[in-house]
Amino acid sequence: MPRIVGVDIPNDKSIWISLTYIPGIGKYTSQQILKEARIESSTKASKLTEDELSRINQIVDRNYITGGQLRRQVSQNIARLRDIACYRGIRHRRGLPVRGQCTQSNARTRKGPRKTVAGKKSVKEAR
Repeated sequence: MPRIVGVDIPNDKSIWISLTYIPGIGKYTSQQILKEARIESSTKASKLTEDELSRINQIVDRNYITGGQLRRQVSQNIARLRDIACYRGIRHRRGLPVRGQCTQSNARTRKGPRKTVAGKKSVKEAR
């Protein structure tokens, strides 16, 4: 398995698909990297030479934020939103949807499983 920017990419797939296994690189970015490196996108990852792999590595290192550095940057951005206590930061802090989604009937992914609250006793039963 070729190793690019600390990530093992699959041998049996085309190189443009294999590059998407690196966090922070999607389909479009993968195509742009291959165009800059002058590599045919349909080439299998196992057929790449050491020279081609080093060119891809250099391009990714020079132009893109990937892997652990990307995760760190995202978590710092969320921490900044929490610290300044803006609307989005408060939603992150409370574990609610951040981008304006409705929460009355949905949002179970962010809110977690339902917490059942005991209902009020009716007036007839209280007597």
